Amino acid sequence: MLDTASMTVIGERMLDLRQVPRVFDTKPWSAHLYVTEQCNLDCHYCNEFNNSIPHPALADLKKWMDHIRKLGVMRLGLQGGEPLKHPDIVEVVRYAKSLGFRKVSMSTNGFLLNRQLLADLEGAGLDGLQISVDRMTPIASTRKAMKSIVHKLDWFKDSKIKPQVSGVLFKETLDEMGQVIDTCLDLGIPVHARVVHDDLVHDRALRDASASEPLLRFLDHQEKLKRSGQKIHSSWNLFAYQKKMLRQEQIEWTCIAGYKYFFVSSTGKFWLCSQVRTERHILEITREDLLSYNRKKDCQAGCGVYCTAEASLAVSHPLQYAGREVAGMLASRVSRIRRRGPERIRDLTAAQQDEAPFYEAPAAAASFGSRCQQGNCLR
Repeated sequence: MLDTASMTVIGERMLDLRQVPRVFDTKPWSAHLYVTEQCNLDCHYCNEFNNSIPHPALADLKKWMDHIRKLGVMRLGLQGGEPLKHPDIVEVVRYAKSLGFRKVSMSTNGFLLNRQLLADLEGAGLDGLQISVDRMTPIASTRKAMKSIVHKLDWFKDSKIKPQVSGVLFKETLDEMGQVIDTCLDLGIPVHARVVHDDLVHDRALRDASASEPLLRFLDHQEKLKRSGQKIHSSWNLFAYQKKMLRQEQIEWTCIAGYKYFFVSSTGKFWLCSQVRTERHILEITREDLLSYNRKKDCQAGCGVYCTAEASLAVSHPLQYAGREVAGMLASRVSRIRRRGPERIRDLTAAQQDEAPFYEAPAAAASFGSRCQQGNCLR
């Protein structure tokens, strides 16, 4: 029997018999809908917020979701901005579930989440909530800090909503990202950290090619934890993809952005992905339009829109994708049976003192997770 910690993307998608046809047919698989572009934060790497744009009306969001579902989409992700800023977010979730999407999830920074809102979202049928956390403590470039939301993670113990924590990996988060991952694992929360992607909208290069080694080491550390059975919520294929991307190695795949995976802005505009945007309205888009995007893209080399990249890998090479996942799961199972392998990032860094440090865990910081469970952390 496959262990739960190893069943990430393949467990949710490739082994879900209801979704397997999407790998092989010509219908769209997933879509992201920006329920607002307003946000309560201003992370320097983000180009997906604009506080001058008003929230879309609930009636408009319903029309857009109707059309997205009619196109054949099975999975819907609610995005922002900060989705929890929309005054009708609970009704948005409830309506999406009524349309028959297999999974409705949401990405949030968690700052606006409270117990009542979590209960309301659960009642509306929300399946998953991804909380973005980049560091233990806030800095100018990102205020998405664990200390601001860690007490909220305990609320999910009695919730049907499946949480996961996601971090953006770049120079200014490397020093504390290990503590973020360890804190989540201590609390039993699935977690991952992925390398920052470039800003194609404003032509900003956010990845420094000369500083790839620390990022590669951190990816290696996450892989080792996943192999030992820890709840690292990332596929083996995506680890391999990020490593090749950082090493600037060629990757053979066809981008399915705009075809099987697309985005819809808070003004109803059809976007291939978060970084490649069009002025066409979603209500004008037909199945034939989607099919026209089933081709390689000029921007796909070095692509860091990982949701799209991973779906593309699965569709481009389904057997190879599934084989890598199964092999990883079996290796993880063997490791757990033998009780071998590290359990936390701090175990790995302690064993590799000769490497250039990217994560230090002083005594006070190392005990952060346990202190917060007792209600003693700074909020």
